Amino acid sequence: MAAARHSTLDFLLGATADCNAVLKALQPIFQEQGMTETVHNWEDHGYLATYIKKNGSFANLRIHPHGLVLVDLQSYNDHTKGREEVDQLLNKVEERMKEFFHGNIKRVKRLPAILRGGVIDRYWPTADGRLVEYDIDEVVYDEDSPFQNIKILHSKQFGNILILSGDVNLAESDLAYTQAIMGSGKEDYTGKEVLILGGGDGGILYEIVKLKPKMVTMVEIDQMVIDGCKKYMRKTCGDVLDNLKGECYQVLIEDCIPVLKRYAKEGRMFDYVINDLTAVPISTSPEEDSTWEFLRLILDLSMKVLKQDGKYFTQGNCINLTDALTLYEEQLSRLYCPVEFSKETVCVPSYMELWVFYTIWKKQTDV
Repeated sequence: MAAARHSTLDFLLGATADCNAVLKALQPIFQEQGMTETVHNWEDHGYLATYIKKNGSFANLRIHPHGLVLVDLQSYNDHTKGREEVDQLLNKVEERMKEFFHGNIKRVKRLPAILRGGVIDRYWPTADGRLVEYDIDEVVYDEDSPFQNIKILHSKQFGNILILSGDVNLAESDLAYTQAIMGSGKEDYTGKEVLILGGGDGGILYEIVKLKPKMVTMVEIDQMVIDGCKKYMRKTCGDVLDNLKGECYQVLIEDCIPVLKRYAKEGRMFDYVINDLTAVPISTSPEEDSTWEFLRLILDLSMKVLKQDGKYFTQGNCINLTDALTLYEEQLSRLYCPVEFSKETVCVPSYMELWVFYTIWKKQTDV
């Protein structure tokens, strides 16, 4: 079945609107298309006219008395001729409105058509709730694991993009993310013990192995993320996910919480802990959101396995989510040991928004 194309055309007038006059001015355009008309009007709230074609396509004309006129047109013709017909109709509406109001229109806005119900989903929200249309042209991988839905979609700009349960995680273009969560090139990993929490796309592991660490342990719960990425995200992970063990790394397919508890009990310590599990929750109600509880648990356990002079790296969230980021920083003051932190803002290409990263370390106490 063809996707539905939802086209919009908005007019913000320079004055109040005579709703009946606007309706009469535009009616002939829709009637010429052989569309059946239904009109609703409200004394103080304007007019709504609906026009329906025999093929099921329809248009809504909403006229608000305060000076806002909206046209919404939904069609199912995905071929070139069908798209041209829609464009021609909207062009006629725009021309007629400009003639009728003699330039007394403050703004005309026509957005690109939104495709709804297509085989390829191009629309993904940013962390702060804005809608982004990606240039996706292929579904490369789409599977459900016991933990999440895993998609890898191909973007013309960003290469393959890993999307987990509807959240854009990482694209092949996003080396900036990997570098930021590793300390932005300021750290010396040579001969160091490193623990990666999550990181199933393999990007962090691939970059750290190049820096000659003593040992990197990566703990990823979802084997299917690794399987998908080692096949379809090789520009990100190289060959490190081909084997779960290498000369200086090991990948554990486990829940990281029992692993952290085990390491803490054993007294195992790391120079670096990199948390690539989840972003700071958008919710600002920690008492109501289990993700905040999970985040605090991970922080506390990570501090228990972090050397006194070690560093903990993690992503925060979109820079616009100031309340959530502030709340995260407040959580840092509630850990079992005192810590200090710094943060950095980085542009991650496929996110299309600025992203905040944190470096956290144990506060040095005077002996």
